[in-house]
Amino acid sequence: MIADKKPQPEAAAAEERLSKRVAAMLPCSRREAEQYIEGGWVRVDGQVVEEPQFRVARQKVELDKNASLMASVPVTLLLHKPAGYDDGAEMPAGVRPAPNAPLAARQLLEAGTRDPDDPSGMRLLKRHFAALISPVPLETGASGLLVFTQDWRVARKLTEDAGVIEHEIIVEIEGSASPDTLARLNHGLSSDARPLPRVKVSVNSAGEGKSKLRFAVKGTHPGLLAYLCQRVNLKILSMKRIRIGRVALAHLPMGRWRYLQAHERF
Repeated sequence: MIADKKPQPEAAAAEERLSKRVAAMLPCSRREAEQYIEGGWVRVDGQVVEEPQFRVARQKVELDKNASLMASVPVTLLLHKPAGYDDGAEMPAGVRPAPNAPLAARQLLEAGTRDPDDPSGMRLLKRHFAALISPVPLETGASGLLVFTQDWRVARKLTEDAGVIEHEIIVEIEGSASPDTLARLNHGLSSDARPLPRVKVSVNSAGEGKSKLRFAVKGTHPGLLAYLCQRVNLKILSMKRIRIGRVALAHLPMGRWRYLQAHERF
């Protein structure tokens, strides 16, 4: 660590912005000081502070020996959304949620809910929770994989290629689905004489009065699987999205999130 060696007078020291202290301490420009601070490289009395406007006086200010001014890489977060939370769409500015509105999935994105087994090795920064968009809808009543990203490349991939990216959803139903029912679902149903998006359906497991069906469908079609099941008289007990393209939910615990790893692609 590079420590602030500036001597302090006996009288009470006047407070100043942390960015000003760091700029004088190194020395470097004020903007470079802000980059060091926002990158999580600066500690005040041993604690990382990421706000350039933070006020300091006599505190000990240190810069990590591994500090870098390289631009922060935009991140993508993968959340295992519980049922009952919204799909991550951001509330428009100035608009308050209705009294009985579902809980916001974004509220689950915080330091304390990160998966302790996150394999990414990423340093968690407060800025990773800013300017996140959620480009892939998921029904409020469904659980499973939900994507939040700062990366315009990831957002563009998920929106522009939405029609060819396959989503895998496990639908738990009451009872079981007969071979004829599965054939109808796989053959393709229509609505008002218009064909509905094709799905691939297979039995995932069955037993004790309920079964799990594995649906694979290209693109996001909120409400589609519920409509298809209704058409063939299947009662849905739960829905869970377990994969988007080549990225799977895997063992991510419910209510936890992790970083998308560098090698993962949708």
